[in-house]
Amino acid sequence: MVGQRELLPSLIRWQQELPEFIINLRRADANRLGTAFMFNVTLRFYEELNDFLPLENRKRTYTATYAERRSVKDLIESEGVPHTEIDLILVNGESTGFDRLVRDGNRISVYPCFEALDITSVSRLGRPPLRHPRFVADVNLGKLTRYLRLLGLDCRYNNSLDDEELAAISKAEHRILLTRDRGLLKRGMVDHGIYIHASDADEQVHEVARRIDLGSHVAPFRRCMKCNGLLRAVEKDAVVERVPGETWRAIDTFYQCDDCAKVYWRGAHWQRLRAIVNGIVSGLNIQ
Repeated sequence: MVGQRELLPSLIRWQQELPEFIINLRRADANRLGTAFMFNVTLRFYEELNDFLPLENRKRTYTATYAERRSVKDLIESEGVPHTEIDLILVNGESTGFDRLVRDGNRISVYPCFEALDITSVSRLGRPPLRHPRFVADVNLGKLTRYLRLLGLDCRYNNSLDDEELAAISKAEHRILLTRDRGLLKRGMVDHGIYIHASDADEQVHEVARRIDLGSHVAPFRRCMKCNGLLRAVEKDAVVERVPGETWRAIDTFYQCDDCAKVYWRGAHWQRLRAIVNGIVSGLNIQ
């Protein structure tokens, strides 16, 4: 008589193969009847991920039907949610990655990026970590770019870059892609990205801060707002021909961009920029 221990491997294998067996039976029936085999999946998206869904599917569990098998990533993005906005996926209560193939009858729960909770040990999405946040912004985010640079954050921007180039820069330089184009964030090569919902630049900065801990990286007036280069203090005589004579005589300290050579000084415009920085930093609770 066969013991339970000998039967266990067979039972485990049977349990693993049963869903595929049932799918094959249903597919055979569909072929026999001349109908298409459909996958039925139960979905639930949480918190701000609902903003990407049609109104009728927001903040509720609903069933989606598909004619072909697909990965979890493809399924989720076909519902309108970019993969960069997701921190955790549960399939039948089990944490899983983007590449997992969806089975008929799966229950899928999708969670956004957590602001104050580290779920690295739980999530299976496999994104490479970023020790120092750097950004690249699309053509619609010029003012946000200037604000980030004003805070001393590294943000690339060029309004001539197309979607393919933006995605390639994000991948190659390990930059977080900032965009208002959800299709851009669905590109497979993009590992890190943030969809910007707000149209106001002040609120856009806070959107970035809600996703990324900026506190230790903020260093105002360290970067050139024009080109993103680093600023350094220069001798007054070195910029005598680059600033108005009245300004040169009244100001003792000047800063110059290492990349584009633009000269900065603490004049009336600096006071206005200082007020902008103070407003942003106070809202971010950064000391």
